[in-house]
Amino acid sequence: MAKPEPDPIDPNELPALAQATMADAKFPMLATLDGDRPRLRPVSPVKTDGFTVYVANLKAYHKTQEIAANPNVELCYMDSRHDQVRITGRAEVLDDADAVQSIWDSNPLLRQYLGTPDNPMLIIYKIIPEQVRFMREWALEYHEVNLGLG
Repeated sequence: MAKPEPDPIDPNELPALAQATMADAKFPMLATLDGDRPRLRPVSPVKTDGFTVYVANLKAYHKTQEIAANPNVELCYMDSRHDQVRITGRAEVLDDADAVQSIWDSNPLLRQYLGTPDNPMLIIYKIIPEQVRFMREWALEYHEVNLGLG
């Protein structure tokens, strides 16, 4: 099987291409570590701000323990064209009450299942990107998305 030969990508277009892939894919896979074992599961972001992704979780879920032990995570989005975005970063508990309330207000499913934003079981993780990579189709070549971090 020959390696796909996608059209060249203008580096200035990478952020827009990556964000379009994220929007199309909707549900990324979240990778964590459980001791020395990788764990992967689909998640439903409750907010996306550029490449910063917010994910709701319940304290009883196993990924809570995994993230507490090692906050280094990766999100992988794959859209219908097989374009990929990988966001490597750190998951931090969102403790800004106004930000939690804003996310709560814009997510009917949170309200339906958890009652109130001060539900003691609720955790919202803010995944702060350290690296974002984009790959078109199955080209097997990732392109670094400039995050403007310096």
